[in-house]
Amino acid sequence: MSNLPIFDVAGSAMNAQSVRLSTIASNLANADSVSGNPDAVYRARQPVFSAEVVGSDPSLAGVRVAQVRESEAAPLKRYEPGHPLADEQGYVYAPDIDPVAQMVDLISASRSYQANVEVFNTAKELAISTLGMGR
Repeated sequence: MSNLPIFDVAGSAMNAQSVRLSTIASNLANADSVSGNPDAVYRARQPVFSAEVVGSDPSLAGVRVAQVRESEAAPLKRYEPGHPLADEQGYVYAPDIDPVAQMVDLISASRSYQANVEVFNTAKELAISTLGMGR
């Protein structure tokens, strides 16, 4: 069954969405982190997907993670002179991460992953049924 292109397409999509879920989890985990140096602030990450031909049929395309990009957004500057990580002027710097937008992206990635699991399972059931027809 592993040489059927549909399994490669669904598998590549599941892998890509898994990377997307991991980057979102990392972004959410670091959303409230701060630093006393704007250059040391966590930068949100986002995977960049690209289409990839599967097998010998150019009409079948899977997906792969071409790269994971870091955000170029400037860190958020907050005046907190009592904070232990504050710089000489009393500022701490936080990543520019919108938790609500990250949660929306998380739901989308989760649903995409689940849809590809369904494609994979349906293809598997059809392949097994086809093999059983010869009995």
